[in-house]
Amino acid sequence: MTVLAAIVWGLYLAALGGLAVFALHRLSLVVRARRRLPPVPPCDPAALPVVTVQLPIFNEQAVAARVIAAACVLDWPRDRLEIQVLDDSTDATRALCAAEVAAWRARGVDIVHLHRADRRGWKAGALDAGRAVARGTLHAVFDADFVPPPDFLRATIGGFADPRVGMVQARWAHLNGDASLLTRLQAMLLDGHFAVEQRGRAGAGACFNFNGTAGVWRAEAIAAAGGWHADTLTEDLDLSYRAALAGWRFVYAADVRAPAELPADIAAFKAQQFRWAKGSIECARKLAAPAARAPWRWRHRLEALFHLGHNLPYLLTLIVLVAGGAAIALGAGPSWAPALHAASAVTTALVLAAFVLTSDGPRLRTLARLPALIALTAGLAVSQSRAIVLGAVGTVTPFERTPKDGAIGRARARRRYRAASTGVVTAELTLAVYLTACAGLAMGRGAITPALICVWLTAGIGAVAVATLRATR
Repeated sequence: MTVLAAIVWGLYLAALGGLAVFALHRLSLVVRARRRLPPVPPCDPAALPVVTVQLPIFNEQAVAARVIAAACVLDWPRDRLEIQVLDDSTDATRALCAAEVAAWRARGVDIVHLHRADRRGWKAGALDAGRAVARGTLHAVFDADFVPPPDFLRATIGGFADPRVGMVQARWAHLNGDASLLTRLQAMLLDGHFAVEQRGRAGAGACFNFNGTAGVWRAEAIAAAGGWHADTLTEDLDLSYRAALAGWRFVYAADVRAPAELPADIAAFKAQQFRWAKGSIECARKLAAPAARAPWRWRHRLEALFHLGHNLPYLLTLIVLVAGGAAIALGAGPSWAPALHAASAVTTALVLAAFVLTSDGPRLRTLARLPALIALTAGLAVSQSRAIVLGAVGTVTPFERTPKDGAIGRARARRRYRAASTGVVTAELTLAVYLTACAGLAMGRGAITPALICVWLTAGIGAVAVATLRATR
């Protein structure tokens, strides 16, 4: 084996080893997610608290009126419900929100339109500005693309009967989950997140996070944690760990669902995933050391480190793609190399299957979409790896909200906003060409199985790159 081949195989095996560690952790969450969670107790009708509903909005013409209407019809006593439209918009959304707020105020709803002249602090800044003037002891947060059911507060507020509880998080549902293959794959990933990761951590008593929306915070817990911070792109994950480190407990309301709109095109989806990945690494830089020193059980501290670093497998996947492609092309590996390639593909499929099948849904359809889900993961590897590196080195990037079209079910709406590019399409196309060449060299040597795996993943990378170009034209 040449020096080059040894380096390539070393990188390939090291990255596979790292992915195996994360896969074992994912399987442990699958096991823990099967534990039964206690239901959220009902509200005490004699002691209903004042609730402030916060709706952070930025340039959301398609969905702003919808979320305002949903908040205004929540089943809660009018004298104990305050709604804040936290509007940072710079387009016609501002006038739309003002008109909607005026109309609902005329109907007796306690709703205010708080518009900021700048986006200082982005979403975290808007939430903190609203917190400063809120009268509620509990703060419910809904992003602009959500449509909370009328009984949302009735179904979640009972979780605060324990004075140590600082946050209650509900599960997301999907307004347009069947609109396209892309939204179906997103729904699989999100359903797995809520059914496995959130439920598994909650069932084990470890820290799980507020998802930025469809949850309720105790105002006292936010204050004790230091308020909303804007030094990461995931202010929700950041506040969750700071509150947990301050001693607050969280409740996962697994049976309560708030439907939302999934990104309709690949560019919007990549922008969303980029923000989540970069923000999680920024939180890891900020909070991994305090979490590792926290007075928690050792397994809860370990879970926190896995949680904060849960996007690292994307970087490992990119290394596997680059080094694995070279290893397949060189063909100078050990005799068990073909078996390793096949075992890696099978293991990836089995772990993902266990992850997505834990959530409720059609089993056969879910399994049939696994190859596409794996290909999509490979297609996101370049963009997500860039997010991880930028987050790790501390590069500051703006908070780019995910554009939404107002689509429900299979409907297609007029697209008003375009997602910010993650700037990696050229690198994605280059990687696709590279892997195609590696597959061709492997095929020429008769290494059929590794070549087919290369072709499969190349199809995902190429499809993501081409779809991104079409969506951002």
